Amino acid sequence: MFGYVIKRAFQMVLVLWAVSVLVFVMMSFTGDPTYMMVPLDATEEQIAQARRLLGLDHSHLTQYRLFLKNVLQGDFGRSFVFRQPANSLILERLPATLEIVFLAMAIALVVAIPLGVYAGANPKRAGSHAVMAGSLVGISLPGFWVGMVLIFVFAVKLQLFPSSGRGPTQEVFGIRVSFLTWEGLRHIILPAVTLSIGTLAILMRIIRAEMMEVMRQDFVRFARAKGVGQRGVLFRHGLKNALIPLVTVFGLMLGDLIAFATLTETIFAWPGIGKLLVDSIYRGDRPVIVVYLMFVALMFVVVNFAVDVLYALIDPRIKIR
Repeated sequence: MFGYVIKRAFQMVLVLWAVSVLVFVMMSFTGDPTYMMVPLDATEEQIAQARRLLGLDHSHLTQYRLFLKNVLQGDFGRSFVFRQPANSLILERLPATLEIVFLAMAIALVVAIPLGVYAGANPKRAGSHAVMAGSLVGISLPGFWVGMVLIFVFAVKLQLFPSSGRGPTQEVFGIRVSFLTWEGLRHIILPAVTLSIGTLAILMRIIRAEMMEVMRQDFVRFARAKGVGQRGVLFRHGLKNALIPLVTVFGLMLGDLIAFATLTETIFAWPGIGKLLVDSIYRGDRPVIVVYLMFVALMFVVVNFAVDVLYALIDPRIKIR
């Protein structure tokens, strides 16, 4: 186990280094941020001074060495727009993103598990076909369209939920959260539901496929022969084994939702890291974009590592070396 952890840690370092190279190269070819910092009537001397302040007067190799040195020290530079450390901006906006992501995953699991189990245990019934048709629709619908429809129906027409913003927050262990207040909870419902639709549909189809496979196994027939009821067969024996492959997918989906909630956050003006990324791209705020990309890469390698270890703990047949 210890050797496996060391090997994976080395692989994680290599992946992060490769990502740092790709991020630096991409940022180097996205234009000169100097012109975003100086007035339109700036002189050549002012432009050159701004380039020196930003460290852009060195060669690309020197810039990368300085960039890597600063990253290893936890310094990603200061935001060109907000005039504060870029990593503190990400950490400040991260709780808002985590709120809608975790609520979206909770909604997806609560709905997908019972429907997927039903559809897998009764594949020939009309209800199972309806569940699969609904999941296909959920996968096909674009997230931005779902968000706009939810805003139109529940915010504009019915006026049940706010159409944008995060609402009031409360501080818990130094972190601002909104789900502890009624008004904050009303603000979070629509973006969380929007974010959960695609994930819910995918999880439902995976659970159905795994349940159909598990229900054909000998241990299920043996459980029925012992007199175990239908609910016990489905949830205590069937679902327990069907969820093993779901661990990998769940981990990747969680990382995917955190990293790519940009459209949902933009539609609902939700002040998370996705909205921050979109604003930073529009404004050419290179340090914030770099921090975001490095954070996403770190999150995915850590989540993959955690999923591999958890997978081995859940399924004793798997040995990690």
